[in-house]
Amino acid sequence: MIRELASVFATLRDPATAEDFLRAMLTPRELDKVALRWRLLQLLREGYSQRRIAETLGVSLCKITRGSRELKRGPEGFRRVVERRCGRA
Repeated sequence: MIRELASVFATLRDPATAEDFLRAMLTPRELDKVALRWRLLQLLREGYSQRRIAETLGVSLCKITRGSRELKRGPEGFRRVVERRCGRA
C-alpha cells in the first residue's frame, strides 16, 4: 500500500494539486503533524540546536532526535529529498 501511495505522490507535479490531495487524504491534525515534522527537518538542516528547535516548535527532544537520526542514517531517498529541498547542512 505504501508503494502505491508513493507512486501517486510521484505523479503530483503541481504543488496546488498535491496540497488538495493531502487535504483530502489527511485530517487537519495529521496535516499539522506532517508540516511540523517537515519544519523540524528544515531547522535541523539550517543548523539549529535541538534545544532551540524544541523551544521554537514546542516539540520533545525525542521527536527532534528521531528526525536528526533519520537525516544521518535514514533511507537514502529520504535524505536526498530533504537535502534537495533544504540544502546541505
